[in-house]
Amino acid sequence: MTKVTAQLSVSLDGFYAGPRFDGDGDWMESAESAAFFRVTRWATEASAWRERQGFAGGEQDVNSEVIAESFGAAGAYVMGRRLADGGEIPWGDEPPFRAPVFVVTHRPRQTLLRAGGTSFTYVTDGVASAVEQARAAAGGKDVAVAGGGSLVRQVLKAGLLDELELHVVPVVVGTGLRLFDADLDLADKEAIELTPTRVIPTPQVTHIRYAVRGRAPLVLDDRGRGGGPTVTQ
Repeated sequence: MTKVTAQLSVSLDGFYAGPRFDGDGDWMESAESAAFFRVTRWATEASAWRERQGFAGGEQDVNSEVIAESFGAAGAYVMGRRLADGGEIPWGDEPPFRAPVFVVTHRPRQTLLRAGGTSFTYVTDGVASAVEQARAAAGGKDVAVAGGGSLVRQVLKAGLLDELELHVVPVVVGTGLRLFDADLDLADKEAIELTPTRVIPTPQVTHIRYAVRGRAPLVLDDRGRGGGPTVTQ
């Protein structure tokens, strides 16, 4: 059965990149990129990631197996326009996805066809439409939400996400782009519940997979009095 999944590398304090870079100049020299490349270092050093980029070498380890598994599970992708625009030149004529990619955007653009089975379809009628189109194109495999973090939050907020995998890197970066933010629009006494289904620790990163259970009221326990939990009003 097709699942909608997302994964993201984050620092121990919850950031997937440094402070957002919106100015002129080289993004590669920005604070946003510095933190991003720190929390994704485990991936760029892995042989499975490097092979998909057309690079040689890399570590053949558990981290590489996690990456190979995620590529193998995805039948289609959903991503944000900022990520798609930023990756268009570096990914080259044969991007690493090898599957249809649906880009959530407000700006129309013709579908881009690339070598290796990758295509980029620009979806202007919202994230739910992009996910639905990706489901139809996935051929029974998973729909992978490739990011960035803002798009992952949109999919989670809309109740469309079945599985979330966080790659938690043991570094504190202090500030930047945070995965979980106030734009999830949770009520004062509401939460999104998740259940851990797999944990793989390595020296570089801990891979934690969650099944997303959805929104639920925050419940105050009985503080040991024996009366059971109480749903807050």
